[in-house]
Amino acid sequence: MTAQKVNHELEPVYDRDSKILILGTMPSPKSREFGFYYSHPQNRLWRVLAQVFEEPVPESVQEKECFLHGHHIAMWDVLKECDIEGADDSTIANPAPNDIGMILDAAEIRAVFTTGRKATELYRKLCYPATGLPSVYLPSTSPANCRNYTEESLITAYRIILDYL
Repeated sequence: MTAQKVNHELEPVYDRDSKILILGTMPSPKSREFGFYYSHPQNRLWRVLAQVFEEPVPESVQEKECFLHGHHIAMWDVLKECDIEGADDSTIANPAPNDIGMILDAAEIRAVFTTGRKATELYRKLCYPATGLPSVYLPSTSPANCRNYTEESLITAYRIILDYL
């Protein structure tokens, strides 16, 4: 597989009541196809968040948006464009950051969480100098990370977001 230039096409999800911001790197091909974040059927994010908040797993885009707004969670990605092979973050080249400041200007974000090592690395390099707001690392919920983190260990790790809500 060869790298292709990918432009971020998904709108950020936030409102003035958002308290935390969850950032990935770039939507996967499945998420871009589906039109919403973390939409690969084997990605565990929505199951993990549902467990953290002790609620049913949101299924539709509308349910996911309502879930995020209902829990004061903003969601976007670190990058607005990059070269990438499929969904493999390790192949990212020529990254350009999203303007995270637009969310920070609109809402009183208490904490930024980055999902996965690459999102954390890219946020610290490309976004932190502009935002001045450090990010908190969360393990990736990607199916590629199943060997490193069980769903239960992800739930435990993601409970930290409750401290900021």
